[in-house]
Amino acid sequence: MLAIRLPEEIEARLTRLATKTGRTKTFYAKEAILEHLDEMEDKYLAIDRLENPGKRWTLDELEQDLDLDR
Repeated sequence: MLAIRLPEEIEARLTRLATKTGRTKTFYAKEAILEHLDEMEDKYLAIDRLENPGKRWTLDELEQDLDLDR
């Protein structure tokens, strides 16, 4: 469950769209979130990784850990 407060102008646009199309405001809010969620995850996870870098391995280290022959 999610409740959000929208500026009046956006709420009015959403209400008009829902009324004209016979769909719910929830339907359109969910569609908007789903359309942009992948991009937001990529962006904010990338920023987090840049700010908090983890361990990095060389190719040699990975091959050694996995016991791969070259």
